[in-house]
Amino acid sequence: MSRDLPPLNALRAFEAAARLQSVSRAAEELHVTHGAVSRQIRVLEEQLGLGLFDKDGRGVKLTTAGLRLRDATSEAFERLRDTCATLRRETEERPFVLGCPGSLLARWFIPRLDRLQRELPELRLQLSASQGELDPRSAEVDATLLFADPPWPADMQVFELAPERIGPVLSPRYANHARLAAATAEALYAEPLLHTTSRPQAWPQWAAAQGLAVERMQQGQGFEHLYYLLEAAAAGLGVAIAPQTLVADDLRAGRLVAPWGFVETSGCLALWTRRADPRSERLAHWLREELTT
Repeated sequence: MSRDLPPLNALRAFEAAARLQSVSRAAEELHVTHGAVSRQIRVLEEQLGLGLFDKDGRGVKLTTAGLRLRDATSEAFERLRDTCATLRRETEERPFVLGCPGSLLARWFIPRLDRLQRELPELRLQLSASQGELDPRSAEVDATLLFADPPWPADMQVFELAPERIGPVLSPRYANHARLAAATAEALYAEPLLHTTSRPQAWPQWAAAQGLAVERMQQGQGFEHLYYLLEAAAAGLGVAIAPQTLVADDLRAGRLVAPWGFVETSGCLALWTRRADPRSERLAHWLREELTT
């Protein structure tokens, strides 16, 4: 004798119809048609080889077998509902751990953290900063915020937030600021350019988009991390290359200037998660709104 279960959709349709004592009301609850529920019940009856409902005037009533199956399915589905509700509640109550590069965390996220906590207090956000390579698949985080290029891996849910734009920035404190601010981008040929060792392609990428001769660009002081690079630029040590998102606040405050603008890369700022989670969706929506203001 087979112990295989009948199709779950058929059991679900039967349970709703038996509990509500109406095929029509079951269809409304399940957001399907009356015919769809009837077909699923017929599938179940064929699988079991017996009738579950009898005609009763204009309605239906459960057979003896139907009553037995109603009690079993009602108990099983109620236990499933309770367990799923408990799991959802436990998920909502535990902290939401967000992985984030240290530079992005320090220069963009932390200045907005108080507003995020006020507007999404249910996240109970916990931040996990990294100066090295981030692993969005890490079991230690619920989601990861980082700049990356598509295509996105099939085993990850990725929320694209904003395109990445990069460009040169310098401080008004820099010795050559006045001359450079009034010059064309070709003036950068004579400047030793600050850069990060983790992203050596940034300057060539921007220069090529501006029609500059990449081979004429001079590399100056290198920094291991973007955060240190931008601190050096803000201190007036030279011209750096940076994502617009990370220097937007500095530009508005006048701590940095961007005389030659920014160009869009093939990448974007994205929120990565290993599994569907309503909290990730809410955070992604908030981040999109914040990035457009």
